[in-house]
Amino acid sequence: MSDLNIQVIDYQSAEAPVEFTRSLKETGFAAIQNHPIDMDLVNDVYQEWENFFQSDYKHNYKFHPEKQDGYFPFGIEHAKDYSQKDLKEFYHIYPWGRYPQEISSKTRELYQYLCDLTGTLLTWVEKNTPEEIRRKFSIPLEEMTINSPRNLLRVIHYPPLRETDDPDEVRAAAHEDINLLTVLCSATAPGLQAQDLEGNWHEVPCDPGMLVINTGDMLQMASDGYFPSTTHRVINPPGEDRHSSRMSMPLFLHPHDYVQLSDTHTAGSYLTERLEEIGLV
Repeated sequence: MSDLNIQVIDYQSAEAPVEFTRSLKETGFAAIQNHPIDMDLVNDVYQEWENFFQSDYKHNYKFHPEKQDGYFPFGIEHAKDYSQKDLKEFYHIYPWGRYPQEISSKTRELYQYLCDLTGTLLTWVEKNTPEEIRRKFSIPLEEMTINSPRNLLRVIHYPPLRETDDPDEVRAAAHEDINLLTVLCSATAPGLQAQDLEGNWHEVPCDPGMLVINTGDMLQMASDGYFPSTTHRVINPPGEDRHSSRMSMPLFLHPHDYVQLSDTHTAGSYLTERLEEIGLV
């Protein structure tokens, strides 16, 4: 994993299921092109939310600490073991959660399309994982997450950098994702990097129109480490790009709370532990 050769996979290829699973196993990441997600829809959703984050009415939807839905103001989250806050604001969309009246139904449509796609991706992983590893899953992967109320679309806005920002603060400090699998619509600007086992950082393929998928802690735990939850970050842009914002939109695929991930954790218990570590509860 030292060179972190993240594969770009053609969704329509007959070899896609095998190549996708291999890339997750070797790097914790994979990029997909020629997928069924409508990128015009993605761009429309980005534009609506960019307007939302530039407005004052966003504060009408401030998040509920227990439910974790709604708007999370700038500088509220930090990565595990970091004291500096990430330079971002974001909104949590759940199927049952608060939804801004200023936002059209397009975001809900995209949420459903992405959830539907993950069913295919999890089936690919299940079928191409060695039998001795599959036996470790308490239930099939797709069953872990289908119709889960925890499946979360996070719309993230990274504002332009300010002269007053602490030089040690970054858009998203090095971290691993909590969930089972993350599906990321290509962001509006570069900056996503992943770390290899030797501590080197590598750009993650994220050309316009691609989807980036990465393994989370819960899949690493459920597979007893077979699929790595790779450390990643979003770096601050250099030069004039510092004055531009960046939008990103990951779907965090979460198992139902009752799903047993290991001898010591259910999905619910692990989620609670990690949310406390990053300052959201």
